[in-house]
Amino acid sequence: MAKNAIIVENLSKRYRIGFEKQGRDTLAEVVSDWITSPIRNYRRLRNLTKFKGQEQEIQEVEDIIWALRDVSFEIKPGEVIGVIGKNGAGKSTLLKILSRITYPTHGIVKLNGRVSSLLEVGTGFHPELTGRDNIYLNGTILGMTRAEINRKFDEIVDFSGISKFIDTPVKFYSSGMGVRLAFSVAAHLEPEILLIDEVLSVGDAAFQKRSLGKMEEVSKEGRTVLFVSHNMGAVHSLCSRGLLLESGTLTMDDNVDAVINQYLSSKDISSLGRLNWSEADAPQDQELILFGIEMISEDGEVKTTYQIDEGFEIRIHYQIVEEIKNLRLYLRFKTTMSETVFATYEDAQIQQGFNRKPGHYTAIAKIPPNILNNMTYRIYIGFDSPGHKVLIPGKEYLEVDIIDTSDGYRYVPGAFDGPIRPVIDWQVDES
Repeated sequence: MAKNAIIVENLSKRYRIGFEKQGRDTLAEVVSDWITSPIRNYRRLRNLTKFKGQEQEIQEVEDIIWALRDVSFEIKPGEVIGVIGKNGAGKSTLLKILSRITYPTHGIVKLNGRVSSLLEVGTGFHPELTGRDNIYLNGTILGMTRAEINRKFDEIVDFSGISKFIDTPVKFYSSGMGVRLAFSVAAHLEPEILLIDEVLSVGDAAFQKRSLGKMEEVSKEGRTVLFVSHNMGAVHSLCSRGLLLESGTLTMDDNVDAVINQYLSSKDISSLGRLNWSEADAPQDQELILFGIEMISEDGEVKTTYQIDEGFEIRIHYQIVEEIKNLRLYLRFKTTMSETVFATYEDAQIQQGFNRKPGHYTAIAKIPPNILNNMTYRIYIGFDSPGHKVLIPGKEYLEVDIIDTSDGYRYVPGAFDGPIRPVIDWQVDES
């Protein structure tokens, strides 16, 4: 029977916050601090080593935070696992412990196989060394011989797309270049276990697509992948199983669809799918005030995640204070890489806008089903008066996740390319 690739038992990690050494201004203060520091440091160390049997006391200390609490799971070789949860749930801390970048407060971690990880930008790279040197450094850390690294070197450089800069010190790389090289190194140096954090969002859209394809390829070779992401579309397409973390606790370990649904249902959608402002805080101009925005499903539910065949509405509540000539309200959908997908205007038939008298208004943009793709979009909203002034500059106010949990089209395997995926009516006539 094959060993599990990863075994985690009762894993916990806590941090003490607020430690800050205070400066000393006089000789007497320096001497006093020197005399009393052993006692003070002993007390701090004693507090830091309080583990089991003193949980109640530890929880009451305000400067203690638990990034992880009693997390346990097992992963088999070849499994692709999505780790999801809100910001601060403990996802990155978990990967750092598995990567041995940090150590747990208590608990057991067993890794059976060579581990490669891609966490924060620059993790594992020496900034003074060139890209070439860092490739060999990382391969050596993984236990590879120089001959093994030589065999993979050209493939790593080609995949990263930064061959012109391979002999340049990494400290001169942009964040995107660093991520491309780091992922290429992590994925191509034949690890048995690959740990990937949300850092892939730094790369461009084309590289993200290649990276996801590479992770899928790695998993088919029987290697284990742990993938942390807020992109539910990517998690769904890549992973078969999910782990849901909430406030450092593992609350669900199940098939990926069930975990995604639980995560989405537990999100505070009232704050994520609806924005309301008081008059004092509202985005505004002397002529116009934006009071609220909401994203509503066909069933009247406020939410930010929709199936690919669901339509939804974006409602914009605003007040005209003084009559505005040539008013133009617009929405702009963009990818997470800030690439515009499409723009739409409140009345596209009137190119010069329209006059609107003082009063309270609600504009509703109806987004039809089967037009967006399996990805995350950012929605920008703005008001202007062409030839006159910008009233409220276009700004990102909402984010919407489009997911596809269906089997797709029978004869079209894999994901659809491009930022939109419209269903088109076709007609074929025999000539």
